[in-house]
Amino acid sequence: MREYIPQKAKLIPKQAECKFRGELFDVYQWPQKLFDGSMSTFEMLKRDDTVVIVGILTPEEQSRLGKVSGTEDKVVITYQTQPHQDWFYDYPGGRHDDQEETELEAAKREMREETGLQFQNWRLMEVRQPFSKIDWLVYTFLATGLVEQCEQSLDAGEKVEVMEVTLSELLEYAAKPNAKHLLLNFMREIKSLDELKNLPALREY
Repeated sequence: MREYIPQKAKLIPKQAECKFRGELFDVYQWPQKLFDGSMSTFEMLKRDDTVVIVGILTPEEQSRLGKVSGTEDKVVITYQTQPHQDWFYDYPGGRHDDQEETELEAAKREMREETGLQFQNWRLMEVRQPFSKIDWLVYTFLATGLVEQCEQSLDAGEKVEVMEVTLSELLEYAAKPNAKHLLLNFMREIKSLDELKNLPALREY
């Protein structure tokens, strides 16, 4: 259940008919009137949306987790692998595949399952559509205010190691060839994690 949809998102129209349901992608088609009055069949793919979470831990919160905290805030990232994939660095996140959940509920669930961390404060920072021909939105959240930590609850096809890194370390990991999207668009000009926490948000919860 999507709560926030960007105005310029290109979505499958309501009159479209699903022609094929796959494990990852569904294929939809619909008749479309052209400028000369003739009709043509248009087609789009659809897949589950994705949620991405940038979690920030203060030095005090790091100490509560038994980590060596130092004096800087740190970002939670993962080092993970899946079947037929090499190990890679990424943020916690995953598929929004339960249509009873909102994107925020999916983000909280994925963060809890992959890292065991639960946060109080959530901000929606970015929503993008990677491909105009695919009805697929990627929601990126900023999470702060650690509540508690529990055990990871990983899928059978996941191996996930949780890491906490400073901003300078994050930039080093982002430059590695096996890093995925660690340097997000809205983070490219920031000079500190305090600045990141104060960036404008699309929605606050």
